Amino acid sequence: MKEHLFNRNALDGPAATEAQIPIIDLGPYFRSESGALGQLADELKDACTQVGFFYIKNHGVPDEIIENAFAQNRRFHAEPIENKRKLKLDQFNVGFLEINTSTQAHSTVHKATKPNQNESFFVSHDRPADHPDRINQIAYRGGNYWPGNLPGFREGVMSYFHALNDLGQRMLAPIAVALGVLPDGLDALFSDENHAVLRLLHYPPTKLEDNDFGAGPHTDNSFLTILARMEVPGLAIKLPSGEWLKPPLIEGTFLVNIGNMMRRMSNDKFLSTPHGVIVEGDEDRYSMAYFHSPNPYRMIKVLESCVSTDAPAKYEPALYADLIAEFFAANYAHQKMHGKMAIENRY
Repeated sequence: MKEHLFNRNALDGPAATEAQIPIIDLGPYFRSESGALGQLADELKDACTQVGFFYIKNHGVPDEIIENAFAQNRRFHAEPIENKRKLKLDQFNVGFLEINTSTQAHSTVHKATKPNQNESFFVSHDRPADHPDRINQIAYRGGNYWPGNLPGFREGVMSYFHALNDLGQRMLAPIAVALGVLPDGLDALFSDENHAVLRLLHYPPTKLEDNDFGAGPHTDNSFLTILARMEVPGLAIKLPSGEWLKPPLIEGTFLVNIGNMMRRMSNDKFLSTPHGVIVEGDEDRYSMAYFHSPNPYRMIKVLESCVSTDAPAKYEPALYADLIAEFFAANYAHQKMHGKMAIENRY
């Protein structure tokens, strides 16, 4: 049998990880220490231009919030499939995504021919039913779906969502400086409720055939992704060298990667690094991916700080809602008929 893609030309272990993926300490910046903003911006710039992944420590999210969110993740995915199907994913990708219903067939990294072997539950801002955006059915500005038989589930999940959303917002200033703009230079893009999505993932053990994946090789469509993982490994990252690296769990950290929107705004100076998942062994894998992105109704433009005579802008300005719709249509089976039709109702 052909060796799995992630195990060919692969790097593994703490030494390999330490040489490739930095651990960035947010503590001095969060404590407002002198010079911390500039130092953090320099470290982020190095990580974003060299590998596109980095660990963060002293991030300020309490352990009990993280642990409770993982407990809620397990509770939800232990439910009978009939219960989960009642919360079926809608056209704006909120709700339950069943196994075998998403694929990276259009990925430029690797042409997957089989569906992803994971099931997911997506949540975003929990807008009430009387919120104007829900009443007017504004795309990507709706509410969430919740199981009625899991007391404490909604509260635990949203506590984690809000903690990660706050963390993402606090990271904007050093990222802005790393991109060559003022500390508040990204604030307008993320104002009035940015596009924030939390994905609770469950991966059953994966057959190790060449084109079987828990999540096929892909890049994220976000600005920034913050990943929490538990005991079972499975993530693989494609390094600029072409080698695949399996980053270990490091206690007290989140693993962060750059998404396509930051790459686009940086004029490809920052790397949106391909990654994917397989689960080797007999244990189920649980993880939580939080995607931090601009307001859907903001224009995504290449920053002037990232353009020069020798490096003109590679991308035309585009409404982020349109970019979301294109990504969803390419990667999710239930989205094929929607595309830009999904965002007829706009601001």
